[in-house]
Amino acid sequence: MPMLLLVVLAVVQGVTEFLPISSSAHLVLTRAAWSGLELAAPAPDPVGDLAFDVALHMGTLLAVACYFWRDVRRLILGGVDLARGGGTADARLAWLTLIATLPAIVAGFLLKDLVANSLRGLEIIAWTTLIFGIALGLADRRPADREAAELSWQGALLIGVAQAFALVPGVSRSGIAMTAARCMRVNRAEAARFALLLALPTIAGAGLLAGVDLWQAEGARLGADAAIGAGLSFLTAYGAIWAMMRWLKTASFLPFVAYRVILGLGLLWLAYS
Repeated sequence: MPMLLLVVLAVVQGVTEFLPISSSAHLVLTRAAWSGLELAAPAPDPVGDLAFDVALHMGTLLAVACYFWRDVRRLILGGVDLARGGGTADARLAWLTLIATLPAIVAGFLLKDLVANSLRGLEIIAWTTLIFGIALGLADRRPADREAAELSWQGALLIGVAQAFALVPGVSRSGIAMTAARCMRVNRAEAARFALLLALPTIAGAGLLAGVDLWQAEGARLGADAAIGAGLSFLTAYGAIWAMMRWLKTASFLPFVAYRVILGLGLLWLAYS
């Protein structure tokens, strides 16, 4: 893989994975833009691309785990308490996270081939970017005074069902989880924190599925490209999380909504012009 493309993909993945703007859409658009450039590039390498994508996701997974290490510790302790039948606050957080994660994992397992082969067109990305950006803006207007831990199990399940739609590029897993949480009157910072915590099992599950495909592919290797990509995606993802969480302490999701609307309208123009 050309070094410039490697760096661009790693930075795009890191920056967009946890912001409510859809990393999958940006990666599809980045690769499409690159393929349109008149640059010398090696022949397509599906196995190598898969290995690289797995490495990028592991980099972003490590970033969110490091940033929210206290919450990760709570989830681990809560999971132990939950297994023992305990009713602690940490056990409740682990229970809500589990409920909100299951629909996305089931949908990803059943529909990953359909999404990969049929739902990556420019028109689809344009409409999902625009529609779900507007949805985030509308949800963000609701008054909010709740924390994520105050959600009912039904509320957590609805967030999980919403996450399943993020299999389609342009929807944004973090974005639709934040939108659903805001609809339930969870405050902005808490909505973002819960959405990013849900990324831990979701990305791990997606990485496991991709890892199985990688293991089954002959000649699969995780080389220097994957290591560089993982490192860059970790650094940029950590920086993006830090910046977003600081922003949401005192401000709204408006910049992300505006970006999505502008990008969606621009992509619609490209798709139908």
